[in-house]
Amino acid sequence: MTQALFIVAPASGQGKTTITAGLAWLYRQQGNRVRIFKTGPDFIDPMIHEVSTGHPVYQLDMWMGGQAHVRSLLAEAAQTADIILIEGVMGLFDGTPSSADLAEALGVPVLTVIDASSMAQTFGALAHGLATYRPSLPLFGILANRVASDLHADLIATSVREDTPLKGIIRRNADAALPERHLGLVQASELSDLTHRITQMADQLAQTTLVDTTPLPQVSFKQTQPLVETPRLLADKTIAISKDKAFSFLYQANMDTLKALGAKIVYFSPLANEALPQCDAVYLTGGYPELYLDTLANAQQTANSLREHHLQGKPILAECGGMLALLNQLTDKAGKIGKLWGLLEGEAVMQNRLVALGMQAVNFPEGELRGHTFHHSSLRMQLEPLTQGVNPHGKGVSEKVYRVGKLTASYIHLYFPSNAKATAALFV
Repeated sequence: MTQALFIVAPASGQGKTTITAGLAWLYRQQGNRVRIFKTGPDFIDPMIHEVSTGHPVYQLDMWMGGQAHVRSLLAEAAQTADIILIEGVMGLFDGTPSSADLAEALGVPVLTVIDASSMAQTFGALAHGLATYRPSLPLFGILANRVASDLHADLIATSVREDTPLKGIIRRNADAALPERHLGLVQASELSDLTHRITQMADQLAQTTLVDTTPLPQVSFKQTQPLVETPRLLADKTIAISKDKAFSFLYQANMDTLKALGAKIVYFSPLANEALPQCDAVYLTGGYPELYLDTLANAQQTANSLREHHLQGKPILAECGGMLALLNQLTDKAGKIGKLWGLLEGEAVMQNRLVALGMQAVNFPEGELRGHTFHHSSLRMQLEPLTQGVNPHGKGVSEKVYRVGKLTASYIHLYFPSNAKATAALFV
């Protein structure tokens, strides 16, 4: 049995990432071995949590990876962790499957974080509704966040019914808040004071009954199905992966899959204008190329080595931001145009609102792979697509996938554990 808690909220932006990171830091300082997992296909929150725990953070998604895969990740962590924290995504009941679905399937009680900054006694009604909407969902309690004053705290506390455990009241604290941008929180690598922000939240949480007097629930994490051994289809292959502030969207599970397939992984930084290291294939990850247009336009050593790699007929997989960098040009929100690397005949323009969001299943010639898409740019591509993604929930999001020789590019962030054999085929 392992102590575990599922941190959720009624909506995005309630502060659950800050609360989760603060809790992990606090428990860790008490001598516990803490692991955090993130619900859904999120890249940015896990970067924050890696700082708070000192461990890699894996995504839990029952559609992309399957329930057996999710359970295996948790079961492995439970072998060494004293405490496992799972951060939900969006609102508690949002999505299919939702954070509530996952919490119930795993039997992990939920702590619901509610931003109380724009309400008073209505807090109690919201807390009661979330606690009772699905009676089968295990509830641990409610945490009031961003409370303004002693009077506000009293109004919140007296509004909550006795059958809805209020585990703490967190006062508004700008020093603990995490800044945001268009794809979510600002990346951990860009926050020089991240540790200070996390410790500020940990100090506040230390004063609540959540940490002071209440033991966390004990949960049994067991592997319910035997895992299929991954064939070493990439043995003796070296894959170069882009990794810096502009190209940072990378699942730990994807790297694990490549290693299980037998690949050796090396990294390079386009922002530092590094040439490709000696490699057999390239994985251009997503991120924020639009924030570094001048630097990337001038990264000719990187661009030339990628062109040479492509001309030699070696594989390249480019996802979202990685694909944008391979276009002829990219225009940011201010209208600034960056002339980029030109391996793909097309251009993209950043928009002021979200363009596409949703899960995607892609039938490649190599097999089906699952993933998701989330971007704020529109694309004009002169190429005919190889195939298109399909949203499993019947939504209109259907991202095109392009292929030129051994170069495969799309907005879709693929989740390699969904099909290891098809993944291997993209890199040979």
